[in-house]
Amino acid sequence: METRAYLKHWGAEYVAEHTVRFRLWATGQNKVKLRLSGKETDMQPTGNGWFEQLVSGVLPGAEYQFVLADGMTVPDPASRAQRDDVDGPSLVIDPTAYVWQNTQWSGRRWEETVVYELHIGTFTPQGTFQAAAEKLPYLAELGITMIEVLPVAQFGGRRGWGYDGVLLYAPHAAYGTPDDFKAFIDAAHGYGISVVLDIVLNHFGPQGNYLPLLSPDFFHPERMTPWGAGIAHDVEAVRQYIAEAPLYWLQEFNLDGLRFDAIDQIEDTTDPHILIEIAQRIRTKLPERPIHLTTEDCRNVIFLHPRDADGNAPLFNGEWNDDFHNAIHVFATGETHAYYQDFADRPEKGVARALTEGFVYQGEVAVQSGEARGVDSRGQPPAAFVDFIQNHDQVGNRAQGDRLITLTGADRNKVLLATLLLSPHIPLLLMGEEYGETNPFLFFTDFHGDLARAVREGRAREFEGHAGHEGEVVPDPNAETTFTRSKLDWHKPDSAEGKAWLALTRQLLTLRQNVIVPLLGTAGGHAGQVLKTAPGFVAVSWTFPRGQLSIALNIGDSTQPLPALPGKTIFAWPADTQDLPQHAIVVRLLPGEEK
Repeated sequence: METRAYLKHWGAEYVAEHTVRFRLWATGQNKVKLRLSGKETDMQPTGNGWFEQLVSGVLPGAEYQFVLADGMTVPDPASRAQRDDVDGPSLVIDPTAYVWQNTQWSGRRWEETVVYELHIGTFTPQGTFQAAAEKLPYLAELGITMIEVLPVAQFGGRRGWGYDGVLLYAPHAAYGTPDDFKAFIDAAHGYGISVVLDIVLNHFGPQGNYLPLLSPDFFHPERMTPWGAGIAHDVEAVRQYIAEAPLYWLQEFNLDGLRFDAIDQIEDTTDPHILIEIAQRIRTKLPERPIHLTTEDCRNVIFLHPRDADGNAPLFNGEWNDDFHNAIHVFATGETHAYYQDFADRPEKGVARALTEGFVYQGEVAVQSGEARGVDSRGQPPAAFVDFIQNHDQVGNRAQGDRLITLTGADRNKVLLATLLLSPHIPLLLMGEEYGETNPFLFFTDFHGDLARAVREGRAREFEGHAGHEGEVVPDPNAETTFTRSKLDWHKPDSAEGKAWLALTRQLLTLRQNVIVPLLGTAGGHAGQVLKTAPGFVAVSWTFPRGQLSIALNIGDSTQPLPALPGKTIFAWPADTQDLPQHAIVVRLLPGEEK
């Protein structure tokens, strides 16, 4: 039987049959007890703030907590599973118990990636790992090659986006057990789909975070993030807790990669930086299959995404390209409030630059901040950028959670979808986008008391004075209806309109795998060229060893003459014509000579 256990420094670990080592770092406590199956024993201090206890006769599923000197009970910060909520008992888990079925899975190449961003709680009516697994045949038939699961680390309450996780090793109990998550991943592999997990290493949520009480040294109060004191990555025990989490998820759950949230908020003064150390450790310890690592970073940096002489990524594969989204959003909607003001000036040029060069801001001064942002990204291969026309953040951080189709209409949205899926960048779809979902994706939480009030009032203040939101009533994040309104409507794919959307998405994804993906294996940087821009119109091309790809799209008010686009038309919507009418796109390919 294949064993995929990861031995952590923190927490409860089977070290022999039915024998568990419990380990906790608690520099703020002079005494800690272990409460295991209702029985309490003193844990032994072993130095440097560590407490340890070795216990025999422990069966999987046993409940345990740590008891502090004042009688307060807390969960294990490195819990593999919770009985129910984030404040209750942790469970002893045998990570070798799950029997993997698709043991021959060897992963997929990065160039083949089409990301499907999925939130377990709202993807299905049930909101569980098991229910999500039942939709895998649908995603495989559609042409999805990678599922990106929004964070599942245990967070406060039963419902939430997952970015307020506090127990970084425990799948959220409301979604199912660790074995349920493993079964979902295992089943996805059986359908040829990779699974990556979004993880948050930059902060902990407001409910259930007992680390400041256990070990104040876990944080640097003088380093503030938008969510509180910065994590002390330069402290050995902290570094172990943070750096081991990615390897734990990859090894124990057989995941195919990770997306690292808001890494610009991860400050580390050590060398190497903790993110580089994490990536290097992953590449060293898991060399036998493709592991895909991506970052979200508002700084527009490329130092984490180098390529070696063979085009491989020794650190991170790609960067979420917010610039592409922001430029195309302004281009399509005309909205220029908040951060969209940085893209208000001739947005068609921003779209063209993002498509051909990666970032829009490559050192220019941003309007909103008044500061320079970004670096030259022209030398990056197109597969170093993960593009999207909507995602959980960009939809969910609107007051009403509006999806793009609601803002642009179906015809314009289809042109943008085709641009996304047929460009040489790595595309990402937000769940439901493939069939034209119009249900909102709202910001939702499950907090109570003062915390609930603070979140509700803060959310309302966030949209005061925002263009297009004056006088709006912002949905209460804690209301259960805010959560249920965000669930996908699985009747829509069966409607005539939904079937038409799915047919288009399927056609585009088939074209991508058959025509675009073969270009990407040897595609390097400095390949893009802007052919023409006009209000509502963009024409660009890329020259690769295996061919020249060209795209022209028009969402403007007037017909535009096409510039010279060499090669054969591989896609045109609604028709292949000499001039491009409103809400139209044409894509052409001139094959290269490389074999």
